[in-house]
Amino acid sequence: MRTIKLKKLNQILEERQEKHLKNKKESKNPNNRELSIVVYIFVGLFILLMGYFVYYNIAVSPNIINSSYNKRQDLFAKKVVRGEIISSDGKVLAQTSVSKDGTETREYPYNNMYAHVIGYATKGKAGLESLVNFNLLRSNAPLLERVIKEFRGVKNTGDNVITTLDSKIQETAYDALGSHDGAIVVMEADTGKILAMVSKPDYNPNNIDQLWDSLVAAENTQDSSLLNRATQGKYPPGSTFKILTLLEYIKENPNYKDYTYQCTGKIALEDSVINCYHNTVHGEVDLYHSFAKSCNSSFANIGSNLNINSLAKLCDNFLFNETLPYSMVYNKSSFTLTKDAKTYDVMQTMIGQGETLVSPLHMAMITQTIANNGVMMKPYLVDHTENYDGKTVKKFTPSAYGSIITEEEAMIMQDFMQGVVENGTASKLSGQSYSVAGKTGSAEFGNVKGQSHAWFVGFAPDEDSKIVVSIIVEEAGAGSEYAVPIAKKIFDAYYSNR
Repeated sequence: MRTIKLKKLNQILEERQEKHLKNKKESKNPNNRELSIVVYIFVGLFILLMGYFVYYNIAVSPNIINSSYNKRQDLFAKKVVRGEIISSDGKVLAQTSVSKDGTETREYPYNNMYAHVIGYATKGKAGLESLVNFNLLRSNAPLLERVIKEFRGVKNTGDNVITTLDSKIQETAYDALGSHDGAIVVMEADTGKILAMVSKPDYNPNNIDQLWDSLVAAENTQDSSLLNRATQGKYPPGSTFKILTLLEYIKENPNYKDYTYQCTGKIALEDSVINCYHNTVHGEVDLYHSFAKSCNSSFANIGSNLNINSLAKLCDNFLFNETLPYSMVYNKSSFTLTKDAKTYDVMQTMIGQGETLVSPLHMAMITQTIANNGVMMKPYLVDHTENYDGKTVKKFTPSAYGSIITEEEAMIMQDFMQGVVENGTASKLSGQSYSVAGKTGSAEFGNVKGQSHAWFVGFAPDEDSKIVVSIIVEEAGAGSEYAVPIAKKIFDAYYSNR
């Protein structure tokens, strides 16, 4: 009996072992393995698809919706009253009033003062009205309130956009430029926040419908009021370009402190002549005083010995001929000098003439990089968005573009630029309660000898709060006479309550 039970037990064990081996062989069947691979691929693709769907809705969709070509925005406008654009200190710069019959009118309380940076919202869109259009037509009012209003067929209130613009600095810059055409950009050195942006000639965006035909007719002329000269203006940089010429010389010559030059008011190389401004004779100058006095002869001499390819690379690093990290409409700056250029073209370029062109915004970014110890910050205009009740919806923070020059090089340039104020062409800024570093420029243009735009770029190297200014006054003459006094008014306004 026991023998029979043992046989049955062995039989059962053998059957189980055979079944296990059979299952094991089937699991190794190539068809099963291929099926598993296909399943895994489809699962992976599904996960990727869902991930992209989430990414698209969070990151891509708002940008597409915000495109001026996207007709979906018109649907938002039918359901939402456009929100306000507000300065960093609480001033309403753009708002929508709604009459009893439901007619909406976009209003700009400061008329011409913010024309180019805020823009307009009819006849198309421009400025911040275009950049943040999606935010202004998006309502983050309480959910229940939105549902009730939609059910009743009443429009919800759009979100407000709080800018980085400082109304006091903007007003000071606008008034200081006066009746002159030109542009001003003011920004924080360590954040890239734009505190003011002025362009003249301007227009009143409240009257855009009535002015439109005349504005468009002049759009491609020198007197265009629609052109934002701060970002779209392309000017010869004049002596402000000597910042880059000097920087390249310092990079190539560790013994730069030993440099000397005897200025006679002009320099002649290979039958090409460069004159100092008003033929001023500067006498014997070292590198420090060459820069402080803005000696054209000395800088033409310096430039004739520079490595042009190396200088071109430096300009590329500072984003000449490149895309700027800026969200609104602008024109690229250009640097075209090559190593086989003629001597005259080389000398002209080194003093900021020739074919080089730059915008006031770009010069502000170059100056900001030096003020910020070599790190270029991305300029931006929006601090945050909030619903009509003041609850923050989205916060924007400073972002670095990258290190353009070393901290040591930046500090050397800071010293040289302070010399321009202490012992040079921007001396009208010396002796203040704050210190300033900068560079003046007188950029010749056109065919009439002596015609020039007045430039000043600079910063106040205060440890707690550094601001950068970039100023061009069209057809005004010397930067020291016209642009520097404007800079002083801006610095005075900024530091008056600090």
